[in-house]
Amino acid sequence: MSSLTDPVLRALVVATMIGRVGRGIFLTVTVLYFTFVVGLPAHEVALVLTLASAAGVLSSFAGGWLADRVRARRLLIGLSIADGVGLIAYVFAGDVATALVIAVSVGAVEQAANSTRSAIIARAFTGEARVGARAVLRAVTNVSIAVGSGIGALALALGTPEAYRATIVLAGAASLLGVTRLVRLPRSVDAPAPRAAEPVTTATGSTDATASVRAERIALRAHSPWRDPRYLLLTLLSAVFGMQFAVTNVGVPLWVAHSTEAPTVVVSAVLILNTTIVVLFQVPLSRGTHDLRVAGRVSAIAAWLMAGACVVYALSAGLPAWGAVAVVLLAALTHAFAEVLSQAGGWGLGFELADPVRAGTYQGVFGMGYSIGAMCAPLVVTATALEHGLAGWAVLGAIFLASGLGTWAIARSAARGVDRMPSQPPATSREASASVGP
Repeated sequence: MSSLTDPVLRALVVATMIGRVGRGIFLTVTVLYFTFVVGLPAHEVALVLTLASAAGVLSSFAGGWLADRVRARRLLIGLSIADGVGLIAYVFAGDVATALVIAVSVGAVEQAANSTRSAIIARAFTGEARVGARAVLRAVTNVSIAVGSGIGALALALGTPEAYRATIVLAGAASLLGVTRLVRLPRSVDAPAPRAAEPVTTATGSTDATASVRAERIALRAHSPWRDPRYLLLTLLSAVFGMQFAVTNVGVPLWVAHSTEAPTVVVSAVLILNTTIVVLFQVPLSRGTHDLRVAGRVSAIAAWLMAGACVVYALSAGLPAWGAVAVVLLAALTHAFAEVLSQAGGWGLGFELADPVRAGTYQGVFGMGYSIGAMCAPLVVTATALEHGLAGWAVLGAIFLASGLGTWAIARSAARGVDRMPSQPPATSREASASVGP
């Protein structure tokens, strides 16, 4: 596992710790700010949030693609500054048009920054250290967002437009403060400078510069994730399983409120339980998932746990209040461990099956898959579990089971392929990148 003595991880952890407090503040007040201060009706709030998520689909790829072509640390710093300024800009939203422009811009910048950060991790670490770094950052993120949510609750308690706006400015300022730590990232996180193309000799013995550039581009195109069907399938399956986040954020609150006798306060208990499990277990349960077989195995376990959690959530309907609370919390506990294991397995496979020559672009594609899943997830959860009860929860569980077992199959197949390869000294991602160019 990565140590906080590592300068890259230390800079990312401190920046995340500060910046994600701001994100927690913002997430707490956003919807109510749009509703009570800006004065948007519910359907316009939904439109703004949906289009903001949609903007992140393309920007996820763009962030990783750019991280292979410009200095990744400068790119991350620039995107993080833009994110902080964008959050502050929300105080100027006065109607649906301005709210939409700001939300789409912030959504795009945030997802591009996430992919850039993943590209930096892919270059700065190898093997188990890469997954370890992601696990540490996720645990820190959860703690920071929880702290930010508590701060944001103060604005909700006061309920005045001034309190909302001051809180949003505080969120943006926290994001900008986190940038001060990103400047400490070393140059080693940047993609190696491209090599000059080898001259191509024509039939007459002269050199053709245009042909040299074309040959270089053809060679690099072979390393594109769009030509890697295994990685694209992994991305798709991970995106499908990633819809489990909407179960916590959308499915459980609405299910508890409309289909069970449990008090709505249990939703807060579910979120606290989820955060606690992630903080305590994400790092230890991520150990070893750089190994393809281990990553596949934890993905399969996550699939069965998530399918079981869906069934247990469904069983809370029709029970007395105390029984419904107990069943929902049991399902949430199972769900939380499924989330932790699925993330650990996904990170391991997402890093290990990527071509190191295009580390940023691969991570951009992987992040884009998650963005697509996040955009579709509320509709899928609503159309299954919330509309059809037990049958719908069963269908949703089957979807998670199929995607998780599909990921396990990819990992097992990839591991067999590695076993058949002749043994040779392993190359680090930086060595592999330096040998070909970005």
